[in-house]
Amino acid sequence: MKIPFFKPAMVIAGVALLTGCSSTAPKIVSTPIESIDSIPLKVNELNETQLKGWGGADLLSDTIPGMSVNRAYEEIIKKNKGTKVIVAVLDSGVDIAHEDLRDVLWINKDEIPNNGKDDDNNGYIDDVYGWNFLGDAVDENMEYVRIYKRLKPKYEGKAASSISTADRQEYIYYQDAKEEFEKEKQETLQNKNQYQTIKKQLVAAHGSVSSQLGKEDYSNEELKAMETNDQQLAQYKGMLLQIQDNVNENIPEALGELDEAIEYYDNRLKTHLNPDLDGRAPVGDNPYDINDTNYGDNRVAGPDPEKEDVKHGTHVAGIIAANRENEIGIKGVANNVEIMAIRAVPDGDEYDKDIALGIRYAVDNGAKIINTSFGKYFSQNPEWVEDAIKYAKEHDVLIVNAAGNEGINLDEKRVYPNDQTPDNSEEFVDNVLSVGALNFEYGSNLIAGFSNYGKLNIDVFAPGTKIWSTTPNNEYEFLQGTSMAAPAVSGVAAIIRSYYPKLTAAQVKQIIMDSGLPVSKSVFVGEESQKKLEFSETSTSGKMVNLYNALILASQTK
Repeated sequence: MKIPFFKPAMVIAGVALLTGCSSTAPKIVSTPIESIDSIPLKVNELNETQLKGWGGADLLSDTIPGMSVNRAYEEIIKKNKGTKVIVAVLDSGVDIAHEDLRDVLWINKDEIPNNGKDDDNNGYIDDVYGWNFLGDAVDENMEYVRIYKRLKPKYEGKAASSISTADRQEYIYYQDAKEEFEKEKQETLQNKNQYQTIKKQLVAAHGSVSSQLGKEDYSNEELKAMETNDQQLAQYKGMLLQIQDNVNENIPEALGELDEAIEYYDNRLKTHLNPDLDGRAPVGDNPYDINDTNYGDNRVAGPDPEKEDVKHGTHVAGIIAANRENEIGIKGVANNVEIMAIRAVPDGDEYDKDIALGIRYAVDNGAKIINTSFGKYFSQNPEWVEDAIKYAKEHDVLIVNAAGNEGINLDEKRVYPNDQTPDNSEEFVDNVLSVGALNFEYGSNLIAGFSNYGKLNIDVFAPGTKIWSTTPNNEYEFLQGTSMAAPAVSGVAAIIRSYYPKLTAAQVKQIIMDSGLPVSKSVFVGEESQKKLEFSETSTSGKMVNLYNALILASQTK
């Protein structure tokens, strides 16, 4: 259901907000946008406190393009209490013992913990906090690798002319997957070798200079002041100065980052791009049979005692709903939220079956919002996920989806899941909100370089660069991606549904889109930052999500 077009600069909330008070309530004026592009840019770097909370900042008062969360709590929400809203985090898993999450978890009160029975007859035994569709599985292939190895025996070495009409589309899909696999494997191997070469040169240079200076951790000033007549040492000095000047860090830190990069590419070759890996073996099901549903377990924090593999989902959960009242850690966007943990995304590409069943599990167990911070560009059973999305729509559940981190125009390349198809740009449901990522720099660099964009396929943008949130074992960390932008918007949606429970999922989606802040500037898009677009052309709404304005619009929507 569409709602009237909204111009935040014109709205004065003299109406009752949240509490149903009389007209004597103080007037609340939304963030003015008529002169938004004249707001001075923040030229100074954000300090640590600002960086850790920039997603909640207000563009007008802080000159930081956050979602006006702090202002909304101070001026609108205050101490008002809404109704509880269940938000399902369909992800890698959640550390349910985390100090900042354990008090905001959904608990299935119809299930008796650890008695080995399906007390509520929902098909899942002991699902107290949610469900783990992956069992003991952690590492997994990319989808195009799975397609390649599944269809290779059928099509390897065959010419297109020999393929029957019935198999033609499948053959083309196999060739596309094979091409993607070979390209990604080659690029990954080249990147690994390149970083290993750089590390070897850097280790030699650092060793020589450290010996000359008599210390490992030398400053830029000390390096510049170092005198030498040795040509090799002078070359090393020049190399190290260039690194320190460009990345603004000392050499031991740079070496540590090189090790991380080498490990990343090496692991990618061993898992994501390894056709010999059977990542699904520990699960024991047939992932290509949607009716084979008797699998998984209740360990939503995953099989690893160190919980490293649930970092992503734990970070996402914290952005949405980390406890705002315990005076420790961080404050999530939303209060009055219960996080339902659904583990369905491995280290690699997710299976369509797990996602489809995960969405249905969330819907059937009371979630009103599902956060889906994942995606892929190949899918073997997209119809299962599409049917699950339609099922969520039928039950008035909003799905908030991350747009992806390849810096590409999604109007030109299909991503899964999605509420559109290449053949039809018209959305087949109205309950999916696709979110791109913002940077904390208001101006031409407003959109994160990694973020996907698209006038038809992205709905809104929200903070997604260097986001501070919960990680396993009571830790906190900066992570970034559209995976972090989506839960920020899930938090906004949860607040709206908490205080205005009569609004439908479609209305909440439209409110978030219509109440955002428009930007008249042109912005860089893509990793190389060589292409510029008007911000209004990067998403359907052309706006940045703003909780303050969303609450004002929600209060006026019937």
